Amino acid sequence: MLPLRSTAELDAMREAGRVVALTLAAVREAAVPGARLRDLDELAQTTIREAGALPSFLGYAPSWAPTPFNGALCLSPNEVVVHGRPTGRRLKDGDLLSIDCGAIADGWHGDAAVTVHVGGPSEEDRRLVRATEEALAAGIAAAVPGATLLDVATAVDAVARRHGFAHLPDHGGHGIGRSMHEAPFVPNQPTQDARHHRLRAGNTIAIEPMLHAGTERYRTAGDGWSIVTLDKRRASHSEHTVAVTDDGPVVLTRP
Repeated sequence: MLPLRSTAELDAMREAGRVVALTLAAVREAAVPGARLRDLDELAQTTIREAGALPSFLGYAPSWAPTPFNGALCLSPNEVVVHGRPTGRRLKDGDLLSIDCGAIADGWHGDAAVTVHVGGPSEEDRRLVRATEEALAAGIAAAVPGATLLDVATAVDAVARRHGFAHLPDHGGHGIGRSMHEAPFVPNQPTQDARHHRLRAGNTIAIEPMLHAGTERYRTAGDGWSIVTLDKRRASHSEHTVAVTDDGPVVLTRP
């Protein structure tokens, strides 16, 4: 069962979310042709720390990873779906970049992601990003008291199907609070397990659709972190931390 957050705890998570939103806005503005991914990450670290928070991702070391994560941001260009590491790669005109950010404020986490166009986008890239953002909005709208995670997943999946895009399999959202990743898994496609998780006011979850322009097949890159589409088609990723309330879903990672 998902834990219930008090009003004070939700306020603390809102502060973490505010820092995430502030950081994403700064990095988004700096993500221009010629910018290095490593420099974008340094900007994020500075922004987070100057706001009195800490980066959630820096040093994160899940059991499956060969090394701890080396940045404050997951920066995933083009065919990299998620978990891209900050490197010396320079952005080029026409790139598509997923920016995923987490911050800790007073022991509480916020987590959000946005995919941005670097320079002039193609029409397919526009469609892909719009569909991902629409899928996220649909998932958020479904996160109400009495609904299940199956309802959230079905809403996200319906948008992806309508636009003809594939999901990144085996990946999705998660509970969030004192830890960045808490149970349960929040799927983007209907699963049997999702029907057993009913939402109540005070629950907090991260919803994050990840869509591919091509097939759903993927691989893990040699760095042990980056998830890459097998056909090298582009991908898009959107995420918000959401509180379930009696007045409807509240996005905690907006400015």
